Amino acid sequence: MSTVASQVILHPVVSQSLKVLGTNLGRDKLYRAVQYFSRFLAWYLLAREYKIEAARWSALKSHLTIARKLMRLGKPVEHLQAALRAAQLNADFGEQLTSICRQLGYFGYLSYDALVWANTVKFFNLKPSTAEKVSKNANRFWFAGILFSIVHGLLKAGRLANEAKRLHNAQFSDKGDTADREAKLKALSVTREATRTQFIVDLLDIWIPATNIGIANLNDGVLGIFG
Repeated sequence: MSTVASQVILHPVVSQSLKVLGTNLGRDKLYRAVQYFSRFLAWYLLAREYKIEAARWSALKSHLTIARKLMRLGKPVEHLQAALRAAQLNADFGEQLTSICRQLGYFGYLSYDALVWANTVKFFNLKPSTAEKVSKNANRFWFAGILFSIVHGLLKAGRLANEAKRLHNAQFSDKGDTADREAKLKALSVTREATRTQFIVDLLDIWIPATNIGIANLNDGVLGIFG
C-alpha cells in the first residue's frame, strides 16, 4: 500500500505540477483556467435556470478574479522594464516598436487594474463613476496591449518564415555548415511554434477586453471558453 502511495505522490507528473504551482506564473495560470471555466459554467447553469448552482460558480469566479489582481500587483514594473529592454535592442523596427507598445499597454492595464483591486477590497473607495472609468481604462490598455501583440506576432512570423526559407535554399558543401544550418532551422522551428501559440492566445484573449469596452458583444459563455 505504501509503495503504491509513494508511486502516486512521488510521480514525476506530481513533482512537475508542484514545481510549476510553486511559482506565481504557474498559480496564475491555474487560477485563470478555473476562473474562466467558472465564468462559462455560471453562464451555462444560469441559462438553464439553475440559479443556486450558477451563483456558487459565479462567486468562485469573482474571488479568483480578485486573487489574480492581488498576485499581479508588482507586474506593471516588470512590463515597464521589458519595454525599456526592448527599446535597447538592435532589432527589426516594426517588431521593436510593437514590442514596446505591447509592454506599455500591459503596464497601463495592470496599473489601472491595481486601482480596481484596491477599490474592490475597500482599501480606498472610489465614486462609482470614477471606478467605472478606471475599469474602462484598464480594459482599453489591455485591448491595446493585445492588439500590438497580435501585430508583433504577424511581423515576427513573417520574418522567421523568410529566415527559414533562406536557410532551406542555402547550398553548403561543408558538413559542418550543413549541421549548423540544421541546428538553426531547429531553433527557428521552436521559435515559430511559440510565436504561433502566442498569436492564437492573443486572438482569443482580445475578445475579453473588447467586450468590456463595448467594441464586441459576446456573452459570458463564449468569453469563458476563450479565456
